[in-house]
Amino acid sequence: MIDPRLTQLADVLTGFSTELKPGERVLIDAYDVPDEFVIELVRAARRRGALPYVNIQHVRVTRELMLGAEKEQYQTTAEVELQRMKRMQAYIAVRGSPNIFETSDVPSARVQLVTKMLKPVLDWRVQKTKWMVLRWPSSPMAQQAGMSTEAFEDFFLRVCTLDYARMKPGMKALGDLMRRTDRVQIKGPGTDLRFSIKGIGAIECGGRRNIPDGEVYSCPVRESVEGIVQYNAPTVYLGTSFDHVRLVFKQGRIVEATANNTKRLNEILDSDAGARYVGEFALGFNPHVLEPMRDILFDEKIAGSFHFTPGQAYEDCGNGNKSQVHWDLVCIQRPEYGGGEIWFDGKLIRKDGLFVPKALQKLNPDYLLGKG
Repeated sequence: MIDPRLTQLADVLTGFSTELKPGERVLIDAYDVPDEFVIELVRAARRRGALPYVNIQHVRVTRELMLGAEKEQYQTTAEVELQRMKRMQAYIAVRGSPNIFETSDVPSARVQLVTKMLKPVLDWRVQKTKWMVLRWPSSPMAQQAGMSTEAFEDFFLRVCTLDYARMKPGMKALGDLMRRTDRVQIKGPGTDLRFSIKGIGAIECGGRRNIPDGEVYSCPVRESVEGIVQYNAPTVYLGTSFDHVRLVFKQGRIVEATANNTKRLNEILDSDAGARYVGEFALGFNPHVLEPMRDILFDEKIAGSFHFTPGQAYEDCGNGNKSQVHWDLVCIQRPEYGGGEIWFDGKLIRKDGLFVPKALQKLNPDYLLGKG
């Protein structure tokens, strides 16, 4: 028997998240995901009168293709995939790779080639479709989270079926404030960042594009970033694990970058000219997501965190920066992670992970969990 919570989750993804309408075409992109859940998504789409299409992928096969990637090969792939994406009104990706390091031994030149060739497909999907990306729980993910498989599955479903509508009032207040803000300063252990978000705007994310969700994002004016940021959440990018990433900015550009793997870090930041500029600034506040687990769809939503993203900016709320890189690096500011402060135009907005202004306190964990 199918777990009824999976049926509920499929309804959330096709309803609240992508709002499928009769006759709309939706591509379900399933990466190492049990057939049972793909079938639930197909059925949920049909219940809404939508037309489901399914693409089944496996990360081990993808790795083998990438190991011998050639420009002509991926140019053809990109042309085919772009034409398919252009026919879709919605896109739901469920990614369940059992090994997050599966592509770690693919040469960086091959990775960059594939990323560059497939970027038009990604751009169209992000800009032109109602999209949703979800990670699928697995034993390795449970291990990353330091939990038993059963406990992690319960956590996953609890997070993914959260009452995201409860976030709306606080998110709107934060979004409105960010749209009025010019100067931002972020302080914390090893961090003293200053930049402007004037005229950029802000987007509230409460279950529409990612599950789990819980963030409001903006973007710095491209050349305005000055100072240092010390990230304290571990991360995985392009199959490589990074810890203790530290970036130094001058006139918006990363002029110094160090980590446990400084060489690979700088190879990624040298992928193109835009990779050393920042394309996103966001505040995370999902009350269920508290600890990093090297999975960015979870980690960027951690309560009391911010992420500051080298690379590509979003079209709907960006500074025009272009790059094949978009790397959400996370810093947690709750007391157990060293604390920290975020200031907007000289006013304290968040301290040690908790929002200070009354209108924003609806994004603090006690309120979102119904305790306050």
